[in-house]
Amino acid sequence: MKNLQDASERICELKGSLIAIDALLPALLEAMPVASHSQLVRSFEAHAEAARAVMQPVLLSEQVLATFEREIVRLRAVLAGTAPPAPRSATEAALLTTTRVSTFLGPSSLSGASGFFFRRDGRLFLVTSRHVLADETSSHFPDRIEVEVHTDTLDLTRYAAVSVPLYREGLSQWRQAADSAGDVDVAAIEIDVGSLPASSILHAFGPEHLEASGDIAEVGDALVIIGFPLGFHDTVHHLPVVRSASIASAFGVRFQQQGYFLTDARTHRGSSGAPVLRRSQDPNADRSQLPWQLLGVHSTRMDMRTRDLLQDESLGLNCAWYADVLMALTEPATAAAKA
Repeated sequence: MKNLQDASERICELKGSLIAIDALLPALLEAMPVASHSQLVRSFEAHAEAARAVMQPVLLSEQVLATFEREIVRLRAVLAGTAPPAPRSATEAALLTTTRVSTFLGPSSLSGASGFFFRRDGRLFLVTSRHVLADETSSHFPDRIEVEVHTDTLDLTRYAAVSVPLYREGLSQWRQAADSAGDVDVAAIEIDVGSLPASSILHAFGPEHLEASGDIAEVGDALVIIGFPLGFHDTVHHLPVVRSASIASAFGVRFQQQGYFLTDARTHRGSSGAPVLRRSQDPNADRSQLPWQLLGVHSTRMDMRTRDLLQDESLGLNCAWYADVLMALTEPATAAAKA
């Protein structure tokens, strides 16, 4: 440097360069994919620790050491502030609660239905209609079912079929219930989480979705039924379809002394076991990514034996068993045994 003025100009140039680099660094970090950003954070911490080890035996001024630590803190904040958000699911969470249920007897395929996941106290259950798993009237007795689960958050074409045995040592593995009017057409079977692919992507309802929380359902309220009518679904992305419905009988009242209420909806075979949902109206309800109230489990269409098949259209009404039965079906084994 020729003189003090040259030195001052050079210092100003260096400051300007550092500011430009400071502007470039966050832009580069924000453009990085999640995995690369996480790897960079780990690598930065490792190299910072290595730099401390190198500086330790060297005689450096307190100002240099303090500046180093201050810059480490600043850069750590930059890294934290530019962390890309976790990838969002490619679809609504509600569609990932429901799965197609295929029944088998040995290698032979028997039928298709709907089912949904329910989680309680860390345990995962598949819920469907009881007649999907065993139906004396039609002599339908499968020995296993298959359910489909997605395995990639963003690529919905990737999935796995999981086989679930219905019997072990001759004993049925599902839970069912009965009340004063007879059998309840709802069943729950526990899913061994270890049998699912490590990358499984699914959502499950829980006890919190059964609670009204002051949000009382009434006759005429809009509902949705998520399922696989006649097996129809998005075969590329393995997603169910949604039918619009409404509450068609006094909610909370057992229709004709049975443990169900009626819905007004166009449904078909294959929808048995589908969740009957009402969008939550309570802004304070703690339902995380599933802002729905689980009201019932779709079972079957309601019709009249006296209907003239030529002159009268079907009623278009359906039976939905009250979902609070799931609290009994998913109790811990010891509590269920005592009950």
